[in-house]
Amino acid sequence: MAHRTKLQAVRNELGYSAATTISLLTRHAHARRIPIMTAASLKTKLSRWENGHEAVGLPEYRRLFREVYGRTDAELGFPATDVPGPADDLRARIAAARTVDPTTIAAFRAQIENTRRLDRQFGGLTQLDQLRQQIDQVGGLLAHGPAAGHRASLAEALTEASTLAGWQALDRDDHTQAWSHYERAKNAAREAGSTLLLAHATAEQGFVLTALGENTYAAEQTAHARALAADGPALLRAWLAAAHGETLAATGQREAALRAFDDAHAQLPGDSVDPALPFLFLGGAHLDRWRGNALAQLGDHEAINDLGSALARLPQSWVRVRAALLVDLAFAHTAAGDRDAALTHARTARQLAQQIHSDRHLRRLAALVLPTGGRATA
Repeated sequence: MAHRTKLQAVRNELGYSAATTISLLTRHAHARRIPIMTAASLKTKLSRWENGHEAVGLPEYRRLFREVYGRTDAELGFPATDVPGPADDLRARIAAARTVDPTTIAAFRAQIENTRRLDRQFGGLTQLDQLRQQIDQVGGLLAHGPAAGHRASLAEALTEASTLAGWQALDRDDHTQAWSHYERAKNAAREAGSTLLLAHATAEQGFVLTALGENTYAAEQTAHARALAADGPALLRAWLAAAHGETLAATGQREAALRAFDDAHAQLPGDSVDPALPFLFLGGAHLDRWRGNALAQLGDHEAINDLGSALARLPQSWVRVRAALLVDLAFAHTAAGDRDAALTHARTARQLAQQIHSDRHLRRLAALVLPTGGRATA
C-alpha cells in the first residue's frame, strides 16, 4: 500500500484508525495541558497532514505525534527544527508509557488476534514484519512504563505477540529468529508473573529444538513446560501433553508418546475454547491431527486413520494446518508403501505451502522419498 507521507505510513504500520489517533492526541494534550483543536477540526487536519497538503507546523503537535506514535521527527517526516535532546526523548517515552490503559492493551490484543487469524489462512510472510513492529512498540512501552499500572497486562500482550512471531519465524525456517522471539516471550511471561504463559512459550521453543534435530533436548524442554503448568487450566495441560507427545515421537519413544497423547485426550475439557488462552486450539480435528503427526514420525500406519479423519473435519480457513496435515499424510502413505496416495497428498501440500510461503513444509516435502525411491514432485 502506497502512503502519501511518512506520518500516514506510521499510523498504518501501528494499525491505528484515524479516530484512535485523534483520541490519543487529545488525551496526551490534556495530560500535558497543551491547547488543542476540537476532534472535528483534528479530523480535517489529520487528513491534510497525512496527504501532504499541509505540514504539521506547530512544535506542540509534532511533540504530541512523537509521544503517541513513539517515533522520531525523521521517522514521522517532520523537519528537524525542534529535535529533543536525549533527556527530552526519554521523558517523552516515559510520558507515553504512562498513558497506557485498558483500552490501549485491548487494542494491542485485538491486533495480535487479527494477525493470528490471518496467519492461519494466509501464512506469516507478510504478517511477521508487522508483528515485529508491534513487539517493538509494546516492548518500548514496557521498558519505559512505571512499576505499577498496567505492566503485567503489557507483558502478557508482549508474550503472546512474541510467541506468535516465534511460530511464524519457525515456519519460515529461520530458527535463530524463532529462538530469539521465544526467549523474549519467556522473559515477558516472567515479567507478567505468569507461569502459564511461561510454560506455553517454553514448550513452543522446544519445537525449534526439534527442527534443529535436538530431539532429546526438545523432549526434556516440553516435559519441563508440563511441570510448570501442572496446576494450570485443563486446556493448557492437554496442549502441553500433546506437545510433549510430539517431541517424544521425534526421539522414537512410541509408547511414551502415545501415553502423552492419552493424557492430552483425558485432560481436554468439553469446551476447548478458553478466552484466557486465545492462542490454544485443540478441539475438533486438532488433537487427532497432532496425534497423527506423531504416529507419522514413528512410521506407524495408524497415522493414516487419524490424519484422514482430522482432514475431513478441518475448517477450510485453516490453510496452514491443512498444509501440515497433508505433508504428514504424504509421509504416512509413504511409510505404508502407497506411492499414489503419497504423491497426491504431497502435490496438494506443496501447492498450499507455496501459497502461504511455508519454507518449513516445503523443506519437509523436499525430503520425502517415495516408496519406489523417487522424490515427490508437483
